[in-house]
Amino acid sequence: MPLPLRAPGGGRLSPRAADALVAGVVLLVVAVWTLVSAQYTSEPALRTALGWALILTGCGALYFRRRQPVAVAVVTLLACVVYYPLSAQDGPLMIAFALALYTTAAEGRFAAAVALAAVTLLAVGFGEIRQQPGHRQIDDTSLAMLAGWLISLVAVGRAQRTRIAYLHEVEQRALAAEREQEARARQSATEERLRIAREVHDVLGHSISLINVQSGAALHRLGKKPAPEAGLVTATEALEAVKATSKDALRELRATLGVLRRADEATPTTPSSGLALLGDLAARARSAGLDVRTHTTGTPVPLPPPVDLAAYRIAQESLTNVTRHAGARTVSITLDWGAETVRLRIADDGGGAPEGRPPGSGIRGMAERARAFGGELTARNVDGGFLVDARLPLTPPAPPAAPVSPGTATESTTSTKPTASERDSR
Repeated sequence: MPLPLRAPGGGRLSPRAADALVAGVVLLVVAVWTLVSAQYTSEPALRTALGWALILTGCGALYFRRRQPVAVAVVTLLACVVYYPLSAQDGPLMIAFALALYTTAAEGRFAAAVALAAVTLLAVGFGEIRQQPGHRQIDDTSLAMLAGWLISLVAVGRAQRTRIAYLHEVEQRALAAEREQEARARQSATEERLRIAREVHDVLGHSISLINVQSGAALHRLGKKPAPEAGLVTATEALEAVKATSKDALRELRATLGVLRRADEATPTTPSSGLALLGDLAARARSAGLDVRTHTTGTPVPLPPPVDLAAYRIAQESLTNVTRHAGARTVSITLDWGAETVRLRIADDGGGAPEGRPPGSGIRGMAERARAFGGELTARNVDGGFLVDARLPLTPPAPPAAPVSPGTATESTTSTKPTASERDSR
């Protein structure tokens, strides 16, 4: 498998063009050498014509050396066997056989190359043995040099074959590594987009739902045409609640969009929200008319920031669902601190989710958050309302050594990742 030749312009020649060029160069060398030798020797015209025919045959066969390496080596060898005893010019037609023998080994026909080299050496040795004493054309030293020359041609061809195979393997490994790197980059980008989408959904969905409920309640009261003083108080309370909610939404949104910062900006070390702000979250829900009660059992311990944020987002999304869909009056948030896990339960006294309806993007997002840290989440109708029950480990598991290939789904009590077309939260 010889290396491809390069064209004068810097590009690579096609395999056939390269073979034609090599055959033409060999023919030129042999022809010039033969013409020079013809000036010092003479022979019948018939022998001269036959010699040139053998030269053309041997050199022309090199055009097919990579497509039929063994056949070309045999043809060039037979041409040499007939040419040298016949012609007095004694041109270097052996170059054609040498190149054909090398190509045979380089193209992976190692056994055939060894056999042809052995046959050549035996034929030359047998021919010399039959010569009369004092009439030998090749002495013992030249015969040994011929053997070394043939072995070298086969060995170099074999080495070239091994080198090309090694380079091909290296190239394939590089391509495979590049494809794997691109796949990992695409997977990381997809996961990051989904994470950002989930964060934005949780922040905006919760805050806008509260603003909508607060504004709707104020408009409903004002629609009854109360006294000017009472109407002013109602509007003021509603605007203050909207202002506080929108302020919190802007704060969390800025923190979430921080993942899109420039590469030279510092990475935030803690999330903008956590269970420490659960009281503020409950207060905002109360401003929307819900009776939110919080209960804590066990001994609270500091959570890793990602787990702390996940627990807060689950509570936030649950309250958003209650505000938008449940029609509930009372919500109970219970934190149960255990030795290895923290259990978060959000129960309401609303109408629950419609039977047979698949979970919406909000519930799927909560389940994904829990699974991301080795936890679990269930969301189901219960007697008198709806319950979201999440368990999160106090210490999240170490990330896997190898990335999960795109398209692999993990079974859980809920559906897989949300699609952009799904808008319902429950």
